[in-house]
Amino acid sequence: MVNWTNLDKVEAYKQLEAAAKVNLKEVMTGANGAERVKKYSVPMAEGMAYNYAAKQVDDNILAILGKLAEETQLVDKFAALYNGEVINTGEKRLVLHHMCRGQLGEAVIADGGDKREFYTGEQKKIAEFANKVHSGEIANADGEKFTTVVQIGIGGSDLGPRAMYLALENWAKVNNTLKMEAKFISNVDPDDAAGVLATLDLPHTLFILVSKSGTTLETLTNESFVKNALKEAGLNPANHMACVTSATSPLAKSADYLAAFFMDDYIGGRFSSTSGVGGAVLSCAFGPEVFAQFLDGAAAADKTATNANILENPAMLDALIGVYERNVLGYLDTAVLPYSQALSRFPAHLQQLDMESNGKSVNRFGEPIDYVTGPIIFGEPGTNGQHSFYQLLHQGTNIVPLQFVGYKNNQMGNDIVIEDSTSQAKLCANVVAQIVAFACGKEDDDKNKYFEGGRPSSIIIGDKLTPASLGALLSHFENKVMYQGFVWNINSFDQEGVQLGKVLAKKVLAHDTDGALKEYSELLNI
Repeated sequence: MVNWTNLDKVEAYKQLEAAAKVNLKEVMTGANGAERVKKYSVPMAEGMAYNYAAKQVDDNILAILGKLAEETQLVDKFAALYNGEVINTGEKRLVLHHMCRGQLGEAVIADGGDKREFYTGEQKKIAEFANKVHSGEIANADGEKFTTVVQIGIGGSDLGPRAMYLALENWAKVNNTLKMEAKFISNVDPDDAAGVLATLDLPHTLFILVSKSGTTLETLTNESFVKNALKEAGLNPANHMACVTSATSPLAKSADYLAAFFMDDYIGGRFSSTSGVGGAVLSCAFGPEVFAQFLDGAAAADKTATNANILENPAMLDALIGVYERNVLGYLDTAVLPYSQALSRFPAHLQQLDMESNGKSVNRFGEPIDYVTGPIIFGEPGTNGQHSFYQLLHQGTNIVPLQFVGYKNNQMGNDIVIEDSTSQAKLCANVVAQIVAFACGKEDDDKNKYFEGGRPSSIIIGDKLTPASLGALLSHFENKVMYQGFVWNINSFDQEGVQLGKVLAKKVLAHDTDGALKEYSELLNI
């Protein structure tokens, strides 16, 4: 039996507040720093490692964080989630995205069936469809193969799948698994759809519409935009479109689609990359086998997240350090900084994953809470970010915790030696330098050149970004967000904050407005 308690009522949290703070600059300088780098590292799935030597923790803080994990019953709450308890209290729903990539606990029976069998059944349907598209069994009206796939969706139907596609595109080129180029249409701004359509060979393009409800305004608007372009090109849209939706949506049995693949209400959009939402477009782009490797990596990381020892559970440890930084040290933000161009859109996905999940000011029972919750998430890939916002990170008035991601090897294998080092070596040298520069700073009598240091960071290190390691990376952050929500006693799995604007937008389009809403509408000629 788990107990859901507000953080400020937890004894270990009070101990954490009273514990002596770590002087990061002091402990990371010289031989002390070298020992910390060796000591404070946790193995992750798929050969990766989570190194937190440059975080403001020591053995005492870690011990209290372990007590916090025990007192808040984090492992038990995760078990309750994957065993099918109603964890999403706001919408009174199960939370089952983990089940798309494996069975962590007992069978979950809902909606009259075994949910693991349902998800694997849909994955099998998607795999069969993708293979038929690749073989030409499913083709255009002239019997010619589709060469491009375009996903139409928004929010979780776009951010995660787009980030995953971009992460693996170059890997697939090198490994000869790029079956189809993928593109994405998300913004209701007509320039988005028109811009993508202008780049397409429409007769050889397959579109995948993603909307769980089948009523998402932006997505249906973009679908109409695309259908109109197909008709103007003399093509039948029904020969060029598939959909991912729920079995009860208006799209489910429509003759307007070559195929329909189903998801359910137990998988939130921001957690849906390992469901059919990501599966359809990634299987078409790379092949079902590659998507299966991605799922395997996520499943492996999920298993590590069940470990009760925080020093052997990187997602839980990362989450607890983040809670310490947010609630005790008072840091507002977290910057996600992947030193991999392939992860260029990964921070954007994590913005939604984290801020839509944990941007809450009431607990899971709807009661106001008296402590801060989710941080602001932002980021860009290195080294580009170094020439953008790192100035503020190094010398600004706010301390921003940093989460680096780095790989020993690049995906494509192409590299040259310039001035005695490769481009990959230069990339890795930059991330190493940044970690130490942020932590240790630099003394200088010229205060304009003085770096205070004491700026905390962690780094996830991998050998190479592959489908399996990408799945493990995604799972790490999904589970981190989940664990932080548990500690804060909030519901990480609904998103009422996105609904009010949608309701008011419909009133504007119906010209049912008054007051400020009416005046702003007139300013934009609506």
